[in-house]
Amino acid sequence: MNRTLRMLLLVSVLVSLIAGCAAPAAAPAPQAQPAAGEGEAAQPFAGTTLRLVAANHPWTEAITPMLPEFEELTGIKVNLEAYGEDQLNQKLTTEFTAGGSDIDVFMQRPLQEARVMQLNGWYEDLNNWVNLDPEYDFADFASGAVGTETVNGVLTGIPIVTEQEVLYYRKDLFEQAGLEVPKTLDELKAAAAALTDKDAEIFGFVARGQRSPLVTQFSSFLYSNGGDWFDQETRTATVNTPEALAAIDLYGTLLRDYGPPGVLNMSWPQAVAVFAQGKAAMYTDASSIFPNLLDPTKSEVADKTGVAVFPAGPAGSVMYNVTSWGLSMPATAKNKEAAWEFMKWATGKEITLRIQGDAAVPGARKSVWADPDGSKAFPADWVEAVQASADGRGYDRPLVTAVTQARDIIGGAVVTAIEGGDVEAAAAQANAEFQALLDGEQ
Repeated sequence: MNRTLRMLLLVSVLVSLIAGCAAPAAAPAPQAQPAAGEGEAAQPFAGTTLRLVAANHPWTEAITPMLPEFEELTGIKVNLEAYGEDQLNQKLTTEFTAGGSDIDVFMQRPLQEARVMQLNGWYEDLNNWVNLDPEYDFADFASGAVGTETVNGVLTGIPIVTEQEVLYYRKDLFEQAGLEVPKTLDELKAAAAALTDKDAEIFGFVARGQRSPLVTQFSSFLYSNGGDWFDQETRTATVNTPEALAAIDLYGTLLRDYGPPGVLNMSWPQAVAVFAQGKAAMYTDASSIFPNLLDPTKSEVADKTGVAVFPAGPAGSVMYNVTSWGLSMPATAKNKEAAWEFMKWATGKEITLRIQGDAAVPGARKSVWADPDGSKAFPADWVEAVQASADGRGYDRPLVTAVTQARDIIGGAVVTAIEGGDVEAAAAQANAEFQALLDGEQ
């Protein structure tokens, strides 16, 4: 009997050793999860806690009171942390660089940070997740907004806040002068000349004139003239092409001849203040700043301000349509299925509709813009301009890693135009410096 027991124990030990030496199973591919509330599938992630790191932003303010709904639906607890934009970037960089971060979902600015984060391998590629559930309908997102979030084929985030370049204009001044709203850049220049009355301190045009900040708003002038920052196939800088020179000259002329004093020191807060004080007839900038212009408590000309599509150049009306904020998952997330469940809910049609319709946070879903409830918080002409910009270009600055340096280089050429200097020489120098930057990133 003792001998038999010893043999059984020996066999048991051998089986355990063999099992322990076997190769580990490959990590399973992301799987579609049953919708919460379906019989036994209700709350499939009950007991899971997610760490959501977000920006102090209207989107965050809007979704915060909705989080208990998600928690009740799924059983997932969401711990939200919100930071200022620079603090957020610093925190993400610090944690991801150090390794071992327990962040599950985070907000990010793709045009500022996505290239660096993607090169560092910090993103979960969401291409592996967005098509698991047909009801999520990823094709519903505007292509330009998705393009902003795509780096080297990696989908770095889901668009949650978008903006486009539009034209703000004074309806009363145009009516008094008998002018139509500009539909082309030539008409915009002519209207700026006609509506400038420097003695009365009324200027035909205002926009960002500060070296680096102006680049984002100059971009739509560049694209509409048929230009771009560089050829993305050959990585050849194109800042001094005829198309680029025409755009630089136009932007410089508008601010030099028809803009207010001090434009070289103006980013968007200074430029929007000039328009809100009733001192400018036209202003091009992001659609997202409309509350600063159309809110009577912030603008002296709120009831006189109209919004129109960015005027067309030789290449048509080619404005930017970008994702200013996206929702991402780190590659190191420990609860990826639960994290995607949250992201799917937070960026789905229903929640996007509620956030956009009630909190006036412009999202990227085409179906939401087509829904009257999705546009009820916005002025009708603003909605028309934004909808007409849906297929705009998905970037408003050069798609490079050293984006701050690139903006400074290119902005220098535009500043020369505003000052009335040698545009061709400035563009040639900027092109050479930008090419050196491009070559250094290869």
